[in-house]
Amino acid sequence: MADIMADPAHAWTHRVCTAHAGLLWPGQEHDVRMSSNPTPPRSSATSGGGAPGRQPEVLTRADGGPLRVLVVDDEASLRELLATVLRYEGWRVETAADGHAALKVAKELDPDVVVLDVMMPGIDGFEVLRRLRATHTAPVLFLTARDALEDRVHGLTAGGDDYVTKPFSLEEVVARLRALMRRSGALAQRPDAVLEVGDLTLDEDSHEVRRDGVEIQLTATEFELLRYLMRNPRRVLSKAQILDRVWQYDFGGQANIVELYISYLRRKIDAGREPMIHTLRGAGYVLKPTT
Repeated sequence: MADIMADPAHAWTHRVCTAHAGLLWPGQEHDVRMSSNPTPPRSSATSGGGAPGRQPEVLTRADGGPLRVLVVDDEASLRELLATVLRYEGWRVETAADGHAALKVAKELDPDVVVLDVMMPGIDGFEVLRRLRATHTAPVLFLTARDALEDRVHGLTAGGDDYVTKPFSLEEVVARLRALMRRSGALAQRPDAVLEVGDLTLDEDSHEVRRDGVEIQLTATEFELLRYLMRNPRRVLSKAQILDRVWQYDFGGQANIVELYISYLRRKIDAGREPMIHTLRGAGYVLKPTT
């Protein structure tokens, strides 16, 4: 399983910490690291490929359109951060700052999934859910600072589908939303998720990589680099192409980042075996099955 959380190349933090005043940024006790450029890296999927540093499968509706997500939270900074991250998944995201606005937006949007804060002014998340359930069956992910067991039970028995407490991981929220939408039946049917080149296999759903049946542990960036190579077997890929596809943003002059990660992959994929990853000097890299 690719270790997303351990990947040193991630420019975005994996945790969002909140307080009554909003998000906690660096120097405020909790680590909420951002890249030197606070704008998320672009992606080839709708200008966004999800949580930064990775290129996940872009989920779409059964009709081929983008998934529709409603984010409801009275904290503006958190609401907009979540919306930005989810838009980089390739999804259409609308937001609401309170329960009344949420009900109005839901009527217009007809969302495929809802991210719903519990503690809001006016009507709380539980009441919003009760009213939503009268006309909508979309799965709901509760988002709240309250970690009491009775709150979790209340939310789930009221018709909520999952529950995340603050502080939370952005990647966890995205993963839970993906799981909810897979279970809801709203998604387009996915083609075979397993890539194969010779004796090398990569499962895009489970992130398992094997060569000759032996599992290989990769970081998230290593996984994305290998996936790109495996989607283009026998094709020479330039450094520029790889940088654009795998990283999507400037690494501040680290021109050797591609060579570095190719060397990481070689140690794991080719070590002790006939090599599959080849360098064409002045042209780029190519992945070929062994003969």
